[in-house]
Amino acid sequence: MSVVISIRIPKKLKERMDSLRDMVNWSEEIRKFLQNKVKEYHRKKVISELHKIIEGFPEVERGTAAKYVREDRDSH
Repeated sequence: MSVVISIRIPKKLKERMDSLRDMVNWSEEIRKFLQNKVKEYHRKKVISELHKIIEGFPEVERGTAAKYVREDRDSH
């Protein structure tokens, strides 16, 4: 199911779009553009939320990860 949205654009732009109508499916082009923008902003939102979560983690001493890797390797 789809919905209709409308926007206002300058008259000159519409005239130029109309002159290219035989080459370009504007509905499809705009739909693809919006889909890509939604994906882009969704990724940015998720990354921002992850940064907030990570900032809430406690700090660990430098070398902690290496220490845990060494311990794991030595335990086998």
